[in-house]
Amino acid sequence: MAKEEKEINKEEPKKPLTWKENIIAQVKEFVIVFGGFILLNNFIIASFLVPTGSMENEVLTGDFLMVNKFIFGASTPRNIMFTDIRLPWTTLPGVRDVKRGDVIVFEFPGMRDEVKPEAFTFYLKRCMAVSGDTLQIRNRVVYINGQAAPVPKNMKFDNLRIIPPSYQDDRSFPPTALFNEDNYGPLVVPKKGMAMKITPDNFRMWETFIKRDGHTPEFRSDGTVAIDGKVTDTYVVEKDYVFGMGDHRDNSLDSRFWGFIPRENIVGTPMFVYFSVTLTDEYREQLAMRGETMRMEWIYTTFSGHNMILDIVTKLVVTLFNPETIRFGRVGTLIG
Repeated sequence: MAKEEKEINKEEPKKPLTWKENIIAQVKEFVIVFGGFILLNNFIIASFLVPTGSMENEVLTGDFLMVNKFIFGASTPRNIMFTDIRLPWTTLPGVRDVKRGDVIVFEFPGMRDEVKPEAFTFYLKRCMAVSGDTLQIRNRVVYINGQAAPVPKNMKFDNLRIIPPSYQDDRSFPPTALFNEDNYGPLVVPKKGMAMKITPDNFRMWETFIKRDGHTPEFRSDGTVAIDGKVTDTYVVEKDYVFGMGDHRDNSLDSRFWGFIPRENIVGTPMFVYFSVTLTDEYREQLAMRGETMRMEWIYTTFSGHNMILDIVTKLVVTLFNPETIRFGRVGTLIG
């Protein structure tokens, strides 16, 4: 009797999975891992590759940054992964709002005269002024509300000569303003609900801004200004904005040239460098000056630039075969 009970309680050996059951199990595991990655990437942290030198020496071209997306308010996906196809999105409340001096990652709002950018891309700058602030640059010194702003520890200039205030840079934002990169403003950063005086004289200056804000301005033949079909001399701002500048002041295309950054465009702040590499084109130039060529040159010239995934894989292969491009000393560098 006891022997029979022992045999009954003995666990039956598990049957091996069929090929179909094995595939289903693998797919389930992939969906769980990939879903977790998507949630993490969209709501908590994300990776960002620094494409230009506009923030040197705080960050360098080729730094891979870990970005905190949770602090300013996580958002649902803004685009289909690995594409420029936009998606409807919404944001959640953040831990705190953006402050002056924060390094920010944001959706590029477009060049000065563009209502929308040609392509969906992320930029990295330092927030110098927030909504309602009055910003002015006098001989390269930034003033916020009349007080000199703190100088970023890694800020630098390439040119010794300061552009005088009498020089008007036609590239400056807003259009027609008598500004240049070294002597700029004063200019008030728009705040939601703020009333702006719009006249025939300054219509060109604020036309694109009003369009970006979601309205249709019109300068009529009788000399009046209309917004959304109604004649007016006042525009009430719809959104909050910030003003961003690069720490590499002479090599930064920033708000001085293309305008304010909508607060809603900000996705996070970088925390630290987790990987850093000399960008392929820069490395090729360095080798060319020495009369050398990089290893796996044919892979780079054949496959790079076709699509995002292939481009990433190509650069990864080139880096693996050219380990001297890796900047190990940058790994772990805190950003602030």
